[in-house]
Amino acid sequence: MDFAADVIVIGMGPGGEDAAAKLATAGLDVIAVERSLVGGECPYWGCIPSKMLIRSAALLAEARRIPGMAGASSVEADFGVVATRIREEATDDWDDAVAARRFTDTGGRLVRGDARITGPGRVEVEGQAYTARRAIVLNTGTRPAVPPIPGLAETPYWTNHEILEATELPASLAVIGGGAIGLELAQAFSRFGSTVTVVEAGARLLGPEEPEAAELLSDVFEREGIAVCVGASIASVGHDDSGFSIDLGAETVGAEALLVATGRTPNIDTLGLDSIGVDASGRSVSVDEHQRVTDGVWAIGDITGKGAFTHVSMYQAAIAVASILGQEGPGGDYDALPRVTFTDPEIGAAGLTEKQARDAGLTVRTGHTDLAPSSRGYIHKAGNDGFIKVVEDADRGVLVGATSAGPTGGEVMGALAVAIRGEVPVATLRHTIWAYPTFHRAIETALADLS
Repeated sequence: MDFAADVIVIGMGPGGEDAAAKLATAGLDVIAVERSLVGGECPYWGCIPSKMLIRSAALLAEARRIPGMAGASSVEADFGVVATRIREEATDDWDDAVAARRFTDTGGRLVRGDARITGPGRVEVEGQAYTARRAIVLNTGTRPAVPPIPGLAETPYWTNHEILEATELPASLAVIGGGAIGLELAQAFSRFGSTVTVVEAGARLLGPEEPEAAELLSDVFEREGIAVCVGASIASVGHDDSGFSIDLGAETVGAEALLVATGRTPNIDTLGLDSIGVDASGRSVSVDEHQRVTDGVWAIGDITGKGAFTHVSMYQAAIAVASILGQEGPGGDYDALPRVTFTDPEIGAAGLTEKQARDAGLTVRTGHTDLAPSSRGYIHKAGNDGFIKVVEDADRGVLVGATSAGPTGGEVMGALAVAIRGEVPVATLRHTIWAYPTFHRAIETALADLS
């Protein structure tokens, strides 16, 4: 094997896979290094399988809403059906042969193992030295962050990997972490029949998002029988034949299974960045607007600190590829960064929250409307919880942030993200025709409420 290439891509998550394939297709000699599965977290333990589970759970919830809407109904959940479907989607028990072949068919070369930069243009993989003549692209992603709770490390807790590999439904599930991953999986398992408790150290659920979103989900979870403990300090975690015990001081939460969903840790500590004069002590790698870290090195994805989302990684991959090919165009712009928590109701958001806008010194006006009283909310009836909130920079007369929570919150958010990204004047948005009766028509009502 020739141990030199034009480009070495370290980490074949969605962005890395896309960048490596595009660079190879453009005629460059590309070596891609992956220590786990080509495709990364997203297709095997992240975006795709979790949303398959959520979709199945949502169907159960919809079936249970039929009484009072369309007659009687009864539904019997079978967790084994979705567990099998997840395994099939992950190509027969987490086999990446198809994804690997998709890359090598472009002419790229795939190397398995842990990679470490040893100097400018130099990479070592499992003791073998490689040389990058033109570029190194870093896309090493993140791993589950596990808090140093006494006793936790000695227990068979789950991360997002183990819970999505589960073949049997636990009778009860405790979730440590009230962020997007924890809440999505908590609700899905509850709808399949697990008794679920969410334990969150912060003052509310979904800490980075608008407080109205936390209030909405707390109300919905209470109605669905999901226990929520916020502001919780965990003294210790234990495990025996009867299951897990979580000591909260004033009370103890017991469960058959435990999911730890307390964030992610960037995989940058063992990359050897110090060998090229790059600080690896923080939680992200600094890049310029074209994803450059330093001469000959680019970084994309979670490790850049712009959001641990597949769509960010893919967005940055396109920017890095253009830069490496000498086709530099517009750099990265994250003013309208979109994100969705796939609970029911979905929490879609883009840009700044009200607090972030105020902290940035903007002159802020906000508008808010509930979905339930809207025409579409009235038609929808069962499961019509939600709201739209818009955040305006009053000095410029444009939206800088928005949240769309509801049955199609993530889809409605798309219109708001475009408005923010394009800096469409609020006056223009108010003079826009919004289709009736749709959920997105409530944007008009929220704009009218700006004050």
